[in-house]
Parts: sequence; C-alpha cells; structure tokens
Amino acid sequence: MFKAIAKPVHPISTDTLLSSGSSFEGMLHSEAPLRIEGRYQGEIKSTNVVVIGESAVVQADINAAEVVIAGKVFGNIRADKRVTITSTGELYGNLTSNTLVIIDGGIMNGFSQMTGAVAAQTGELPDPQNGTLSTRHAAEAG
Repeated sequence: MFKAIAKPVHPISTDTLLSSGSSFEGMLHSEAPLRIEGRYQGEIKSTNVVVIGESAVVQADINAAEVVIAGKVFGNIRADKRVTITSTGELYGNLTSNTLVIIDGGIMNGFSQMTGAVAAQTGELPDPQNGTLSTRHAAEAG
C-alpha cells in the first residue's frame, strides 16, 4: 500500500555543518565531510571533503583531501585530490592540488601549483621567482 520513497543522495553528503547565520573562529579538525554556509575564521584541517557553500565567507587556510568552493575563501588551500571553484565561488589565495577545476564565472586570485602525477608527467616545474609554472618546461614536455 505504501511505497518507500527513495531520497536523492547528494554526491557529497555532509556530516558536519556550520549553517548560514552562524559564525565560528578557531582551529577545526574533521575526518567527516564538512560544509560551511556561515562565517568562519581560523584554520581548517580535514582528511575528507570541505564544501564552502554559496552564503559562506571563510578566512582560513584549508588543508583537506578535496575542497569545493561556492562561496568566498580568503586564504591558502592545499588539497590532496582536487579543488573545484564553482560559478559562484571565489578564492583569494594560493592553492596546491593534484587537480584544479574552475567553472565559468568562478574567481581565483592567487597562484596555483599542481602536485602529484600531473606535474610529473608534463615536466612542469614551479618557477621559484613567482610561483607559476614554467612555460619553457611545458612547451618542451608537449
């Protein structure tokens, strides 16, 4: 008589949420997926995904497995796997990651450095003078 209705599962489920209208300051360590929709200032360390929602304003350095930015981040990011800046996302700081995705409309104001297999395969090395990839190495690798 009654059918179970399957709930759609968001591809990045969230165990920890700092909701819109909330603010927090300090050091945050998380092994669970983390989503911030409010204001945060300090430092974030996670072994999982960190999602910065559209209404979020984060002033922090972030070290995580993966970071998705749909709001504003002022600080440096280090991600083991991937950083995604959505069309509403803004990053004002430097980042180091294996993969960087910036969707049309997303803003990144800073330097990026590729890590892992991608940089090793292309032979691109960071220029110590300004933190950018050397185009000479990129041209020789292709």
